Amino acid sequence: MPDNSEHLKTGTRIAVGVWKLIYVPLFRRAARQILRGRLLDVATPTRGRWLESDIKVFLDQTWARTEAIMPIADLDALPDTGNRHNVFLAATTIAAFQIMLERGVSADYAMTLVSDLCWKVYSWIMKVVSLPFRLTTRDPRKRMARSVRASIRLLFSAPGPPGYEVTVWTEGSDTHTHWTHCPPQTFVRRLIEGQGDRGELEAFYQSWCLYDWVGADILAGDGQKGHYSRPHALSRGDSVCDMCWHGCSKEAQEQPGTGTANE
Repeated sequence: MPDNSEHLKTGTRIAVGVWKLIYVPLFRRAARQILRGRLLDVATPTRGRWLESDIKVFLDQTWARTEAIMPIADLDALPDTGNRHNVFLAATTIAAFQIMLERGVSADYAMTLVSDLCWKVYSWIMKVVSLPFRLTTRDPRKRMARSVRASIRLLFSAPGPPGYEVTVWTEGSDTHTHWTHCPPQTFVRRLIEGQGDRGELEAFYQSWCLYDWVGADILAGDGQKGHYSRPHALSRGDSVCDMCWHGCSKEAQEQPGTGTANE
């Protein structure tokens, strides 16, 4: 695998090396689960389907592209390890999308494949972060609030630009996180300013910005859907990602006898 990390400070370079040790096998496993057997081109089924050899070449090219765009990520400018970690993963996501395009995959289908692939990895991260709270309480409200706050401490710490910037508060069973600066989104915008936009910002939205609906259901762990809402998104040009993590799902609220819609 090419190494383009010489420009990084020693601590950041070590962190990137550790992340690769973790994520190279995770992405390999996810790619085998998600890509193997899928059509190479939905518009031309006769092109065949993803084979193990296709997956290997795709991953090799993705990691090489990740290295190539790493200087744009400017990891050393970020305030801490969590911020750098997330921008590193954003670079990997965008690299995967670019390689899909260069392999002749249509932009829409490339977004689908990449979002499915990266969702696998994201879901594993969510399960690890929420595990202590799933083991220590059965209350989805407590699981949600504790998992969200733990995620902010570990991966989304918010000292302000160029790092994350967020306001957090709780109302009843809901935890609100209003983000006004997002380093991964900023990285993608910086990349397309320099390289042009082939769909990278939309690919980022279709993956990173849409995962939290299902991610919230994983954090709550009560087998129901509807634990999340977000009317606005920075990647859509809005001034805020106004997220609300619902301890009580919409499904539960709409059930008879809960004092809500069906009463």
